[in-house]
Amino acid sequence: MKSTFAGLNLESDEFSASLTDSLAQVEDLLLSELSSSDDGVLTEAATHLAKAGGKRFRPMFAILASKFGPRPDAPEVITSATVVEMIHLATLYHDDVMDEAPMRRGAQSANARWTNSIAILSGDFLFARASRLVSTLGPESVLIIADTFAELVTGQMRETVGARPGVDPVEHYLKVVWEKTGSLIAAAGKFGARAAGATPDDVARLSKLGDVIGTAFQVSDDIIDISSATDDSGKTPGTDLREGVHTLPVLYALTGDDATSARLRDLLVDPTSGAARPLTDDAEVLEALDLLNGSEGMVRARAKLQSFADEATAVLAELPGGPAHDAFSSLVSYTTERHG
Repeated sequence: MKSTFAGLNLESDEFSASLTDSLAQVEDLLLSELSSSDDGVLTEAATHLAKAGGKRFRPMFAILASKFGPRPDAPEVITSATVVEMIHLATLYHDDVMDEAPMRRGAQSANARWTNSIAILSGDFLFARASRLVSTLGPESVLIIADTFAELVTGQMRETVGARPGVDPVEHYLKVVWEKTGSLIAAAGKFGARAAGATPDDVARLSKLGDVIGTAFQVSDDIIDISSATDDSGKTPGTDLREGVHTLPVLYALTGDDATSARLRDLLVDPTSGAARPLTDDAEVLEALDLLNGSEGMVRARAKLQSFADEATAVLAELPGGPAHDAFSSLVSYTTERHG
């Protein structure tokens, strides 16, 4: 009987049960590590997002990557998967403060429930606990996480500052996406594979796979924000436009020389500063969405997404077959098909 789990088609109940069991162990270790403070407020705040749920995509990726090694059941695999989820959660605390977000995962964000200071300190505490946990995996793992920390911070800084004059906005955007999203999923692939004793070549391949799939997922989200009806995706279309965020389809569309691109520049770009203009009028949002859906920018964004899928498929072709390979293959297909 075939099972579906977070975009994966798992060919057997046994494999699905194994993945579910491993993720349950991650959940136990995650909450145990974050509840180990004597301070009640710190424990409550630090576990706030962990208890709010989430897809646990990164630990799932690490666990799947471990299936390519001879020791997929090694305890280090669970530790590795937990580390990457801790880091991901830590970045969410900080992101919510920077974005002044009132909600996260259907619940009040930590900054809204407590204060910005508590949210920042909670994120710092998660980073500290992740560093403590990764130290049990050896110095090379510590180095991997240190490099990943740097990439995450660099991506956030690059996004905050924006593209410098003379820098291609598309290249800048894709670099930010890789640093903020792809780098940690790449680390998940590398960690899971290393912990299970996979060959150095397969570790590198699984890291590359995380890099490509992580970036592709964000591009897919960009397309969904424009192309999907609310009841199809569960999200309100045009959220990025309302926030003045120019994602890949928009950036491509704005470079065109046709009437559609000209009108989009009128709608989405401040004529004085050249900066992104948030849309507050519902009619303008609907017009921009209609224009974008029929634009060359959307065609180019879909083509870019397909190129990432092709790259991921090429990486998979070099990895051994089996249930984990099939699961990753289905994930690649899901990434390109989920936006319709």
